Amino acid sequence: MDARFWHQKWQRGDLGFHQPQANPLLVRHCHRLRLAPGSRILLPLCGMTLDISWLLAQGFRVAGVELSQVAVDELLNRLNLEPHITQVGSLRHHRVQDIDLFVGDIFEVSADWLGPVDAIYDRAALVALPDATRQRYASHLIRLTDTAPQLLITYEYDQSQMAGPPFSVPQPAIERLYGAAYQLQSLERQAVAGGFKGKVAAIEAAWLLQPKR
Repeated sequence: MDARFWHQKWQRGDLGFHQPQANPLLVRHCHRLRLAPGSRILLPLCGMTLDISWLLAQGFRVAGVELSQVAVDELLNRLNLEPHITQVGSLRHHRVQDIDLFVGDIFEVSADWLGPVDAIYDRAALVALPDATRQRYASHLIRLTDTAPQLLITYEYDQSQMAGPPFSVPQPAIERLYGAAYQLQSLERQAVAGGFKGKVAAIEAAWLLQPKR
């Protein structure tokens, strides 16, 4: 699964992963991050999620990383914002008000370009990555944010019944990826209404990851 796969999805408008409202698990559990107003939250692989609008409305600042320019343009159009755009290495940096959006490969993002963040909200990144890429991603995210606390949303289902993405990321996988750096707390588990594509029963799970240091 490469960048072309995702670019084609966005250009076709194949957006089954996009939600028409802020994620209910974010709304119910964001307070568990214990962030002060004005804190900066990183959304990796953010797409055009309405979660950003909700976070801004709560008084937070947002940094997002997204592969697709189409997604970022749609997000900014919806917010009625005209960004200042600069090139940082291979990435395009869109900056406006309390938002920084980087368009490009998340593995090309450096801590110097991103700047400090107070927390991570990962709803669509870890579950979008195949197993072979997740360890690299988790390690990169830890380095990039200096082990910032996370609100992590995952899915669990019988992977043999449906090919991802989104992929099934059960508890043992999360422990393997993040257990050395974080204390893991299961916050909530809920059934995905109708299952995935009406084919397979699935659970959506919320996790709080607090750094051990």
